[in-house]
Amino acid sequence: MRTRLTNPAALAALFRREFELCNVRKGETVALLSDLSSRREFVEASFAAATELGADAYEMCVNSIPSWTKVGVETVGACKGTIDALAAADLLVCLHIPLFTKWMKTVRGAGTRVLMIIDHPDDLADLMAPPGLKEAAVHSGKRLEDTKVMRVVSDAGTDLTVECGEFPTMVQYGFADAPGRFDHWGGGHVHTFPNEGSANGAVVIQPGDLVILPYNRFVQDEIRIEIRDGFIRKIEGGLDAKLMNNWLEDNRRTSGDMDGHAISHLGWGLNPQARWDALALYGDDPDRTYASARVFAGNFLFSTGPNSQGGGKRDTRGHYDVPMRDCTVMLDNEVIIEKGRIVDEKMIVEAVAR
Repeated sequence: MRTRLTNPAALAALFRREFELCNVRKGETVALLSDLSSRREFVEASFAAATELGADAYEMCVNSIPSWTKVGVETVGACKGTIDALAAADLLVCLHIPLFTKWMKTVRGAGTRVLMIIDHPDDLADLMAPPGLKEAAVHSGKRLEDTKVMRVVSDAGTDLTVECGEFPTMVQYGFADAPGRFDHWGGGHVHTFPNEGSANGAVVIQPGDLVILPYNRFVQDEIRIEIRDGFIRKIEGGLDAKLMNNWLEDNRRTSGDMDGHAISHLGWGLNPQARWDALALYGDDPDRTYASARVFAGNFLFSTGPNSQGGGKRDTRGHYDVPMRDCTVMLDNEVIIEKGRIVDEKMIVEAVAR
């Protein structure tokens, strides 16, 4: 176990900086949604930060423990009044993963800002949004929103083409500063879901790419994936291919269920504070890679499975997240990332010393 570098006494000040980015003001209500595994120091730091900014705060603790391998768990809603309470808050600080849930859509629809905080304390400090990240993410989101065709290629053999526009573009820059906005402290990336049935081509995942859901490991050997009409049709390779195939097969609801094999969100990372090698530096504890592995600048994030977060109908647990290195990403034939290096100047953000 590596030594924690963040002084626990400094967390309140760190949370205050994040809450200020989230526009927490005097007279607002901050709700904390926790579970039995949540870090108590995060609850305490949130209370302290809210108090210093003149906001009222309370905690709602649930008895379900969702995770990246159990996305879409409806942690609130069964208990009467819980959704109404969260929808009345100005900011919801979620200390577990609320993605792909029906209740979060309701709460955001009421105008509540939602901030997910699930990463290690050291990473919260390191990954806090640097100046310019919001602007780069918003610019990237607009570019993706206007895109009709995205193509991704690599020297390893990836050549994937998808059509875009059926589903909304998701933009994260690390703080929830507007009504109804969801963000992830430590974030800094954009993605969308391809039009249904439009993904075609090949994806070749290379050693050094990361599988961060469900296994949280560096890829050791090549995975060759054939994609046709929106679904994975073949997975070939060694151990990593077997792991991927095993996970998707195990999450079939029926023998003919293909939802886990569908192409899910696709996008790229922008946060210069995030490190590709965090998994090697800090080990395979998920809270050291929740944000960093997904958002390091220039990665192409390939995924499979659900699209309900974008308004689609798939809510399968057959979800696979793979940040890939050294890919070239083209939007309507214009290169924005070349072999893992961002070339659109408006997407480039300077790192700051921590």
